[in-house]
Amino acid sequence: MHLRAAYAQDAQLRAPVLALKAWQAARLARTYTDLLASPRYHDAAQFFLEELYGARDFSQRDADVERILPKMTRLLPEAALTMIAGAVELDELSESLDTKTAAAHGSSPVSGASYAAAYRAASTREARTRQIVLMGEIGQALDTLTRVPMLLTTLKLMRGADEFLGIIARRETTLMERLLDTSDNGATDPFAGLAETG
Repeated sequence: MHLRAAYAQDAQLRAPVLALKAWQAARLARTYTDLLASPRYHDAAQFFLEELYGARDFSQRDADVERILPKMTRLLPEAALTMIAGAVELDELSESLDTKTAAAHGSSPVSGASYAAAYRAASTREARTRQIVLMGEIGQALDTLTRVPMLLTTLKLMRGADEFLGIIARRETTLMERLLDTSDNGATDPFAGLAETG
């Protein structure tokens, strides 16, 4: 949240970060075309793409969360608070990685090759692995919390969370391994065939 506020005030960094996020959103839509087209998983995939990895302006959402979080901590069960803490960690980690990747990339147009180079320059395996783990943990927590009557109206996910989250974890881990593997010096397209790694 704080990193978003910081680059929102920095015109030189804001444009590269937003360009990178837009490219990532388009990449995710390509990687998960099957889930987006699935009647069973469409809503969950849309949530994943828009709320966890969206390219839109989250400043109003950030302000709302900061305003209501103190009240929520008194009302929500411990499992929900744990999920919120994980979501905040994921948000901060993702913003940090996006900001570092955008800074490494610069202001030139984003392509698969330029993204891969910036990703390698700005990422560690530990941070990217933690990002994937957090996504899975938050998804599992949301799936559990949708069964709590008080939260049914505010949290939505899908049936079959294990399968859905497993697909995401496998594809994102495959991509991470490809992007961080420099042995082929970019000879192959790391983004190719991700939707088939199911």
